[in-house]
Amino acid sequence: MLINLIEWLQKLFGDIPGAGLFQYITFRAGLAVILSLIISMLFGGRIIRFLRQLQIGETVRDLGLDGQKQKEGTPTMGGLIIIMAILIPSLLVAKLDNVYIILMIISTIWMAVIGFVDDYIKVFLKNKEGLSGKFKILGQVGLGLIIGITMMMSDDVTVRMDTETAEHIGFSESQMVQGPFYIGEGNTVAEKADYKASLTNVPFLKGNRFDYAWVLPMEESKAERWVWLLVIPLVIFIVTAVSNAANLTDGIDGLATGVSGIIALTLGVFAYVSGNAIAANYLDILHLPGTGELVIFAACVVGACIGFLWYNAFPAQVFMGDTGSLTLGGIIAALAIVLRKELLIPLLCGIFVVENLSVMLQVAYFKYTKKKYGEGRRIFKMSPLHHHYQKLGMHESKIVTRFWIVGIMLAVITVITLKIR
Repeated sequence: MLINLIEWLQKLFGDIPGAGLFQYITFRAGLAVILSLIISMLFGGRIIRFLRQLQIGETVRDLGLDGQKQKEGTPTMGGLIIIMAILIPSLLVAKLDNVYIILMIISTIWMAVIGFVDDYIKVFLKNKEGLSGKFKILGQVGLGLIIGITMMMSDDVTVRMDTETAEHIGFSESQMVQGPFYIGEGNTVAEKADYKASLTNVPFLKGNRFDYAWVLPMEESKAERWVWLLVIPLVIFIVTAVSNAANLTDGIDGLATGVSGIIALTLGVFAYVSGNAIAANYLDILHLPGTGELVIFAACVVGACIGFLWYNAFPAQVFMGDTGSLTLGGIIAALAIVLRKELLIPLLCGIFVVENLSVMLQVAYFKYTKKKYGEGRRIFKMSPLHHHYQKLGMHESKIVTRFWIVGIMLAVITVITLKIR
């Protein structure tokens, strides 16, 4: 919004001193972080007081965990702070005519509504189960459909590559959206074009690219038309899995917030290199025109998470609730998908994956042993995994710090995969 306003003012009054800074993604990303921090820290306290006045407190079920009952009555639905700190700077600093920004704003609002309804039912209607699982899944499927259809149908969602490379991997002229055009100088001029493609980056493989159409057992022209049958269900699965995994991770003070901030920062790096022709060419990854703008959105998420930690770090003054955890999970899934880095999710979101797996394994093993021996047995003392460590007597601050360290390590390894072939 600000950049559009500045461009309009420049047309009316000519050059405005300092206005050129807004053309740089790095400057706007820095501004986005600052705005997110200010909004979350400035309005966070007021929102917490407002939630207390409404008596929107967490009802804690006694699970025999240290310090658990002291959390009773702590305001929940604090995810509203995160959502404000993401949306307001995004609307102010990002280019709102960018298809990726539009998609991320829709994803944020969509998941925020689902999470808010879930929390509202728990808090105000005193129904601990919250929103029915089938309606929650239906909402996540709806977002997956929006993302998947946009990725497959929008002419603004393209991959830019050499026409020679495109021809070599079997792209047809019908997939060319824009071009060919020439980039470079002197003897290094390259003929490039923008293509509609179901390509994605694959870590550890030479060439670092994979087309989902190659999986379909049919000729290339037909595979191009029917690849959506594979891509859209995959997108739906990723959105549902990651948002629910983030929700499960939000069990102790600062855990989901810190891990989400680390992941968002890494995805911001991917957005920058994917949207930059020179960086994408050097790293031999897909050049995705327009995704550089997602650096601003990722910066808003990082700023919002850091600002929320001001109040959510142990001992927490507020919990994000499903309003925040489902939204953060949905944002992370959507960012990874639009940046075509979804195959890196098991590594980058390793904390979320392990937390989710711990629950699945615990439930499956309990049911299996109950059926076989007549008595259910457990792998962990309690799931999700962070509660297992609490049961072992580890303080939640130490658990959170160690999970953050592991999250940082996974993020670094994920970035390194850009050059490992």
